[in-house]
Amino acid sequence: MEKPKFLVIQTAFIGDAILATALLEKLHFHFPESEIDFMIRKGNEGLFQSHPYINLLIVWDKKQNKLKNLMSILNSVRKKKYDYIINLQRFASTGIFTVLSKAKQKIGFSKNPFSFFFDRKVIHHIDEDSHEIERNQLLIRHLTDEDYFRPRLYPTEQDFEKVKSYKNGKYICISPASVWYTKQFPKEKWVDFLDKVDKGIVVYLLGGPSDNELCESIRIESLHDQMQNLAGKLSLIESAALMKDALMNYSNDSAPLHLASAMNAPITAIFCSTTPNFGFGPLSNKSRIVQSTEDLKCRPCGLHGKSECPEKHFKCAYSINIDDLLSVIN
Repeated sequence: MEKPKFLVIQTAFIGDAILATALLEKLHFHFPESEIDFMIRKGNEGLFQSHPYINLLIVWDKKQNKLKNLMSILNSVRKKKYDYIINLQRFASTGIFTVLSKAKQKIGFSKNPFSFFFDRKVIHHIDEDSHEIERNQLLIRHLTDEDYFRPRLYPTEQDFEKVKSYKNGKYICISPASVWYTKQFPKEKWVDFLDKVDKGIVVYLLGGPSDNELCESIRIESLHDQMQNLAGKLSLIESAALMKDALMNYSNDSAPLHLASAMNAPITAIFCSTTPNFGFGPLSNKSRIVQSTEDLKCRPCGLHGKSECPEKHFKCAYSINIDDLLSVIN
């Protein structure tokens, strides 16, 4: 086939979209002359606007006029007549979208309620032997091969220039926030950790505008005097550029973990209520997982985080040993 046209759909949250870039890498490797379009949710586009392998970035606004916006995108997609639509989502909205797309081959996971209309469907099975990028790439194994590619992001020269002034000496980056309470390492544990970090190491606290209050509270309460709160001051792609050269990056089981993986930046991932066995662990060459060593019958309490600890003790977080975080930098 000459210059095939692909549309990859991943309209979930930012971490899922980052992991989907592994699929873009592999498609480009096997089909270097192809057109690869990427459909994401509004709010995630800043990470991918400079991606060299994305021909067209399609942004779906899901907060206002969700279905109307989806139908507008569908009209454009039908006109383009894609050779392949690869739908990583397992929800009905993108399932019917895929079915109505007029693509020559429609590919997705069997968990999608409209998968019986797909030309090719693959089982999405969460187990301790597979990472999400491996599960995603099963969708194109018949077009490519059995090798797995890693996710990758491409900050611009301007992005690196924006954070250049922060890179004077040894530094670590910490992304302390999470949408889910039981995925978030407690504030007092972060403070305890930071109080023991070598005073010659600069600490940057990262996050979005909504994370500023938490980051500022950590900064104020910690005794470490070389710390800057950058939450809300850097874009996601600028944060990725800063993480690239850090002595170490620290993150919960959340999007910054995948930012580090996509930059092959050093990462220590802290798992509280969830476990790396779900397949969302770090992928960088220098990766470390820190979690409780206690035999907690309640862990994991679910695939995703919860708004509070079901057992009211949150031992999966409070029993984590701070020395396990310190050992990679001190």
